[in-house]
Amino acid sequence: MKKLSCHCGEVQGEIQLPKEGLKTKRRCNCTLCKRKGTVMTFVEVKDLQIKNGSEQLTKYQYHTKVAEHYFCKICGIYTHHKMRSNPNMYGINAACIEGVDPYKLDDIEIFDGINHPLDKKN
Repeated sequence: MKKLSCHCGEVQGEIQLPKEGLKTKRRCNCTLCKRKGTVMTFVEVKDLQIKNGSEQLTKYQYHTKVAEHYFCKICGIYTHHKMRSNPNMYGINAACIEGVDPYKLDDIEIFDGINHPLDKKN
């Protein structure tokens, strides 16, 4: 288990990473992700437990209102989101994982969220 926290430390949790560690590392170019600029990794919903401060998390939804993006109400840090393409998975802000330096990560994929496969194009 790895520890996960926001900047102020009010939100704290534990994450069970796959044996390979940060197997998938991704940035997304959708309108929200390009603004928050984080590197994300992914775990099954069961592999993230918020241990303290769940009352400090606020949920933000937009567009299709399916994905759930969670931020600390106090410091504003995005910690994780439930994915709309796979609601059994969480996208985790890699910088919130103890011991991870997102500036030292390589092989970061770019996901084309502007043209998300679940968006209907006319």
